[in-house]
Amino acid sequence: MNFITVKEFFADSKSRLHLRILTGGEFLQKKKIIVSDINRPGLALAGFFDYFPYERIQVFGKTEFTYLKKLGREKANRVLERLFAANICCVIVSRNLPVPYNFLSIARRHHVPVMMSSIFTTKLISSIVTFLDKKLAPKITMHGTFVDVYGIGVMIIGKSGIGKSEISLELIKRGHRLVADDLIEVTRLSDDVLEGRGLSIIQHHMEIRGVGIIDIRNLFGVGAVRDEQKIELVMHLEEWEKGKDYERLGIEDVHEDILGVKVPKIILPVKPGRNLSVIIEVAAMTQRLKARGYNPARELNKSIIKWMKKDKKNPGENTDVPDK
Repeated sequence: MNFITVKEFFADSKSRLHLRILTGGEFLQKKKIIVSDINRPGLALAGFFDYFPYERIQVFGKTEFTYLKKLGREKANRVLERLFAANICCVIVSRNLPVPYNFLSIARRHHVPVMMSSIFTTKLISSIVTFLDKKLAPKITMHGTFVDVYGIGVMIIGKSGIGKSEISLELIKRGHRLVADDLIEVTRLSDDVLEGRGLSIIQHHMEIRGVGIIDIRNLFGVGAVRDEQKIELVMHLEEWEKGKDYERLGIEDVHEDILGVKVPKIILPVKPGRNLSVIIEVAAMTQRLKARGYNPARELNKSIIKWMKKDKKNPGENTDVPDK
């Protein structure tokens, strides 16, 4: 199960969410966040704890505090005791609202961290969900090189020494952008969207055999790199095998299954004399057309079938194959 600690959540989001700790800072490392959903504990404050989502971050806004005030101090304390005893991961107070009497002491007694944000409740919840959706999404690390080619995220894979980094370097020289080399962190953002990025410690660096490690950002400028990109095409490089039947038309779709998402895949044979960087550029542009509903191979196939049917109806009338 994917999770992050409340300490990681606070460290990574405190600036964007304007967070500060009110109490329970020593418990941050021990508490885990396992879901991206957020809960506003209105029903719990009313005494209904059936199906209480204790595993979620609990957000208190003006509505919750106004209701607690109407309950009276004694009854509010009993409700808060029961809520904080439910092993919740943390509480976030929105809009810099002043917390009720005994709120922090009850939270501390049950080892629950309480944080405060200056952001309004609705916007705060939206921002937390967006942040956690990405943090808790399924992830794997893959070996390869990832390049943004004409806005299409192209992941180049293949066995070690096949030339992935050299081809990517040529693409960078031709004006495209490096996302990651060697190790690619792949995150599934939704049922059909994958995002790739480099590991932070080696991001935007490449290893070129015979030269060593090079820093693409400092060598070619910030315009030659990007931090992350959607994975839309996989180029699988393999050594040219004589006699093997490689795809020549591109009518049938081939996919690479990554984290349950099917990504279009091209098997690209490597041999001396082939300009692979140009081929990858064309493959990326073709993928853009396919994403818009136009498949050149299938359109050509339709034109040929249409011409053949017409030729059968009118034999000898037109024997020229239509232009491509």
